[in-house]
Amino acid sequence: MKRVVSVSLGSSKRNHAVEIEVLGQKVLMERIGTDGSLAKAASLVAELDGRVDCFGLGGTDLYIYAGGKRYLIRDAAKIASNAKKTPIVDGTGLKNTLERKTVMYLQSVHGLKFKEKKVLMVCAMDRFGMAEEFEKAGAVMTYGDLMFGLGLQIPLHSLNALDRVARVIAPVVVKLPFKLLYPTGEKQDKLNKNTKYMKYYNEADVIAGDFHYIKKHMPLSLEGKIIITNTVTQEDISELKNRGAILLVTTTPHLNGRSFGTNVLEAVIVALSGKHVSKLTMDDYLTILDKLDFNPYLEWLQAAPKEAKEVIHG
Repeated sequence: MKRVVSVSLGSSKRNHAVEIEVLGQKVLMERIGTDGSLAKAASLVAELDGRVDCFGLGGTDLYIYAGGKRYLIRDAAKIASNAKKTPIVDGTGLKNTLERKTVMYLQSVHGLKFKEKKVLMVCAMDRFGMAEEFEKAGAVMTYGDLMFGLGLQIPLHSLNALDRVARVIAPVVVKLPFKLLYPTGEKQDKLNKNTKYMKYYNEADVIAGDFHYIKKHMPLSLEGKIIITNTVTQEDISELKNRGAILLVTTTPHLNGRSFGTNVLEAVIVALSGKHVSKLTMDDYLTILDKLDFNPYLEWLQAAPKEAKEVIHG
């Protein structure tokens, strides 16, 4: 049996494990949260190194991307350095394949139209593949990287603009303590009552990106909104439904009732591929994804599908 473990800086309340059979092999997938503790995460990686087939690094990324460049996040690198024998991935391979494919899938299979739709993407530097596909589809974009990551009320409206900003700030940002940039541990379970970004939520037809960023600032009403994200729990889904969101799309499939992060599924792909992670190409990821038949998960949260589709396709 293959075993992959996601070591996450997120809340331990979201821990989950599931055994699946893929491509004729059994795989045990586990997510272990360390409640924001870098030391615990590093210790866990060191303890399991060589005993599992691949690590996923959750609650943080190893890199952020913009303009074809990648920038190494210092705190994440400290954790990853404890994996001496077992490969470790942060989900980037899937964010550039599965999440890119999600936008195309929603258009070609489900008929969603993104042309001239207003999309709030809470952070594009960790989901550049999805962002590029939204722009190709003709969506009107608002990127919240500076708002949600740094608390600066400066929206950006193109990847070119984000690229110009990233070249200046990314080398500095990746050296900051990660807890300043992203909710970790118990902060992931708290709803922020600060509504300073309400305008951008209200204007959007689609709210996309990392769920913890979405959740942190979401207003009481999400009426009629499409949410495209991942790693939501049943409690999260209920909250979105209560706030009026019409459709939830998770870029990763639901397994045993919830979605896993891209880092976990990328770890599964690496474990099954038989290749060193550095040798895996985008085509390799797409080929394995096709064999796995992993498709986005859709859940209508409000009206009957026929009525909801009229709103979305209109």
